[in-house]
Amino acid sequence: MTTRRKRRGAEEGEFEDPLKDYSTPTYADETEQRLCEGRVGDLQITPYITVDANQTVEQTLRMMAEKDIAYMMVVDDGRLAGIFSERDVLHKVAEQYQQIKSRPLRDVMTAKPVVVYDSDSPAKALNLMVIGGFRHLPVLNVDDQIVGVLGPRRVTAYLCQQFSKD
Repeated sequence: MTTRRKRRGAEEGEFEDPLKDYSTPTYADETEQRLCEGRVGDLQITPYITVDANQTVEQTLRMMAEKDIAYMMVVDDGRLAGIFSERDVLHKVAEQYQQIKSRPLRDVMTAKPVVVYDSDSPAKALNLMVIGGFRHLPVLNVDDQIVGVLGPRRVTAYLCQQFSKD
């Protein structure tokens, strides 16, 4: 026969239910409200470019140069597998380009990138970008399918649009 320990009750002030006294948040202005209550999907998140994980480093760099873009989402079987950016070029490719130019992108991409969902708030996306030091974030839908990319120009355009409304 095993004995069960009795659970001790919560002591006074030990746990506070954050929803017991819920009140509607107050915002300093309409811009703050739109940042907190809006959706990333309301921002301009298209167009975007994807590249297959098996494409070579050389092919990808040529495409980035031709299209004058700094960031590509890497897909494998139609799903986001990683990202490849100018930072990856500097940190993983530049010094050994001749040795790895014919290798698949999957070998040098940043796997499992931080993402934001189209239903998340713009404030969350901005927070992820600032705290993580990211210039770009892949945008996914609830089915984890790529629906766009959020970058500094698009964020700036959104903020300018919001400020002009106030």
